[in-house]
Amino acid sequence: MEKEVSEKTIVKPYNRDKSSKKEEVAEMFNNISKRYDFLNHFLSLGIDRRWRKKGIRRLREIEPKKILDIATGTGDFAIAALKLNPDEVIGVDISEGMLDVGIEKMKRKGHDNVITLKLGDSEDLSFEDNYFDALTVGFGVRNYENLEKGLADMLRVLRPGGKAIILEFSKPKKFPMKQLFGFYSKRIIPFFGKRISKDERAYAYLPESVAAFPEGQAFLGILTKVGYSKVELKKVTGGIATIYSGIKKA
Repeated sequence: MEKEVSEKTIVKPYNRDKSSKKEEVAEMFNNISKRYDFLNHFLSLGIDRRWRKKGIRRLREIEPKKILDIATGTGDFAIAALKLNPDEVIGVDISEGMLDVGIEKMKRKGHDNVITLKLGDSEDLSFEDNYFDALTVGFGVRNYENLEKGLADMLRVLRPGGKAIILEFSKPKKFPMKQLFGFYSKRIIPFFGKRISKDERAYAYLPESVAAFPEGQAFLGILTKVGYSKVELKKVTGGIATIYSGIKKA
């Protein structure tokens, strides 16, 4: 029988006794920031781009003008959001290394007139209440130190009627995708991740954090608990990832 992992399990990149998950996550992304974009697209075979596009399409109906991308990394989800013709996109992340790469990317692509990337804590956002029309998070919520606190603070800065889109890895349940993804995430990703990023733990942490994340209906339950309404999920690519959505009550 497959071992079940409690949603209370705390999985950290380096598993040090005297450092918090938040500190270790920031350190990990700083360590791999220079190779992150290459590895992300290489190891996902480019499918991650399609997942983001699908997430952005779910925001079209509300025509958001102010968008916040949390755990923005190097800004890929923020760039995808430009399809919605927003007036302002702000990306926040706790890793200065990732932001440095992202800021250079925005300048290179000519997006820095709309997209602003800044250092920020997803669990303590430095924005006023009800400011944003939409929120996006790509592969970030499983890295939160306090998941409920982070989701609640996201809701705080979302305007009534605004919508949150959360893209996160999940665990396929059916043959053969379950077996293929299990092998790929536990063997292939750590193998190449370690050699290319030079950080042995970073890509071993990925399958560990996915296994510990309360996915599917459990995550929808948490969204509802902290105050989101009309919560929904859409599995993509055989359940490798899931697009979650929720709305702030008007």
